Amino acid sequence: MINPAEANFGLLVNYDWCTGCHSCEIACQMEHGMPVGQSGILIHDMGHWPIEGDTWQFGYLAAPTKMCDTCAERRGLGKVPTCVQHCQAQCLEFGPLDEMLKKADHEYQTVFTLAEK
Repeated sequence: MINPAEANFGLLVNYDWCTGCHSCEIACQMEHGMPVGQSGILIHDMGHWPIEGDTWQFGYLAAPTKMCDTCAERRGLGKVPTCVQHCQAQCLEFGPLDEMLKKADHEYQTVFTLAEK
């Protein structure tokens, strides 16, 4: 568990746009040489349910795991974390915690606090 006082980065996830494509998971696995089933970020399929007539809601929950190292090596080269770069829906953003908290300005968004490892 991260001590909130040590958290200096935030991963902003906009759940309005997450399609559950798993690009972030695969990119993380490839970047860090992790086997299938292990990743610094995981997509959880929350299922689907009808909301209006023939309209359905599909729910996906992207969340970093304890294996997330905030792609410190990539960031040292001036790049964003690989999950953010490869997100096809562009629903992930990474940056200083205070900036990410300011950007999370509507429902269906969350900011995960991350400390540099």
